[in-house]
Amino acid sequence: MAAAQGQRSDGAGEMDDGQEVADTAPLPFRAAVEALRGARLRPQIEVDPTRPPRRLAPYAYALEAAVVDDGEDLADGRLVLLHDPAGHDAWKGTFRLVTLVRAELEPEMAADPLLPEVCWSWLTGALQARGLACGEPSGTVTRAGSHYFGGLAERPPASQIEIRASWTPREGAGGVPDAGAHLAAWCDLLGQVAGLPPAGPADGSVVTLPQRRGPRAD
Repeated sequence: MAAAQGQRSDGAGEMDDGQEVADTAPLPFRAAVEALRGARLRPQIEVDPTRPPRRLAPYAYALEAAVVDDGEDLADGRLVLLHDPAGHDAWKGTFRLVTLVRAELEPEMAADPLLPEVCWSWLTGALQARGLACGEPSGTVTRAGSHYFGGLAERPPASQIEIRASWTPREGAGGVPDAGAHLAAWCDLLGQVAGLPPAGPADGSVVTLPQRRGPRAD
């Protein structure tokens, strides 16, 4: 995955994907996409636009991201912005954010019976920490383990966490949600799942995954 293009003087990433949203797209959707493109991100998080789903909403924009620290991929994910100008009964709004986040786990963390609840709290906590209101949140947290045999027997067992979620962002002036702030909160979640230290002042109430060191098995 290529790094996000453009760098501000403070080292924060700034997306510049060079892709155009059709002029016929509704103004609120175009404004939300521009907010995504202009978001200021941590330098360890690399973001690229990717092909959005075609059947979930009349308008969609998607990003994929990876957390890379010291040359090691620690976590990855995808965030999709959906827009239906007519509104959607299940969303209770005209916008919806849909995400997938994945990361490998240390064995001791994978064995924690409270891990799914903790991971879900990371998402809701990331939104709350940035003062973002959202409606109709839903999702799943899946923990999976792999054991290798035969020609792959030398590989150590591996565990992975996967968070799938969606929520309706509150719409502001002109029916436009603060998409850039939601992206920043999502990146906070990515960093937390990857085991990075908090981007802001440390909060002793926040639990993070242990940082992984050394190359991951392919």
